[in-house]
Amino acid sequence: MYKTILVATDGSALSDLAVTQAVELAAALHARLVLVTASEPFHLLSTEAEQIADTEDIYRRTMQQRADRILGAAAEKAAASGVPAVTVHVENDHPFEAIIATAERQLCDLIIMASHGRRGFSALVLGSQTTKVLTHSTIPVLVVRAEATPAERGAAA
Repeated sequence: MYKTILVATDGSALSDLAVTQAVELAAALHARLVLVTASEPFHLLSTEAEQIADTEDIYRRTMQQRADRILGAAAEKAAASGVPAVTVHVENDHPFEAIIATAERQLCDLIIMASHGRRGFSALVLGSQTTKVLTHSTIPVLVVRAEATPAERGAAA
């Protein structure tokens, strides 16, 4: 079945859920994980607060520290379950492209990502990296949604 699984994480609670499920799946399948997080490159002209306030060196150091923290936590989960994992930090203006490219380079046969499951106009306006990966990747994508409460599951029926 799946031997190399990429899981993208941004350190949010929802992506942590995706990491947890990816670790459990990888453990069950005796697969290895590729843990990836993406950062936007530094831009001289930007509306991002971090880039306006920082020099390029400070911004890069801050983004690397953030990536190390996010990937370190994910790698600890994998190690605790005996799942072999590698970590990858990529810079790209379009994270979905970096995620797909990393999955291809690492010969992944499954990508796991989280999604809020927005629909309709909000999905169109907000877009999501998960939606972009789904529409551009030739590698299968498993989407992890926020866990619904029993009341929410009943309302969806």
